[in-house]
Amino acid sequence: MAARENKVFKIQGINHLALVCRDMAETVEFYSNVLGMPLVKTIDLPNGMGQHFFFDIGNGDSLAFFWFPNAPQASPGVAAAANLPGQGNIASGHGSMNHVAFNVPAESIDEYHEKLKARGVACTPIMNHDESPRQASLEITPSTFVRSIYFFDPNGICVEFAAWTRALDPKTEVRHEPVDATGKKRAVTFEPAE
Repeated sequence: MAARENKVFKIQGINHLALVCRDMAETVEFYSNVLGMPLVKTIDLPNGMGQHFFFDIGNGDSLAFFWFPNAPQASPGVAAAANLPGQGNIASGHGSMNHVAFNVPAESIDEYHEKLKARGVACTPIMNHDESPRQASLEITPSTFVRSIYFFDPNGICVEFAAWTRALDPKTEVRHEPVDATGKKRAVTFEPAE
């Protein structure tokens, strides 16, 4: 996907996304050994507060996890999606992180789907997100813009492998009015990407 210029801040991508896990050892096993992400930094927080570990996700970006000994239990459907896309309600509460999507090469998505299954990861079929009435298809269509595989990590976090299939053109792709908290469409003035 082509880069768009931010005229306000020179944001260069995600430095890191910090999530909370229930078991750091299980999380390291999954992200390092199943998904192959190098563990690049570990921190024992002061005063027994927990741990903070960082995994390299490519392009100088990291995925980080906190482990807190007294963290509340997960609340699927509130703090995170309770289901994978195509398998039930994927809504989560305000302020939650619904899922994290890792960019993968388009030519590798079929191979990665097989690798995940071979590693014992329960995942969705490859979803081809497009402009069809259902917004996704099992087949690639002329309007497919990203191909996705969804799965849960051991903490119940919805993870996506996403592969762009074409560049997005904001002049033709940005065509829906946002809705307000009541569900009514509301015109919003913004500077479109160039």
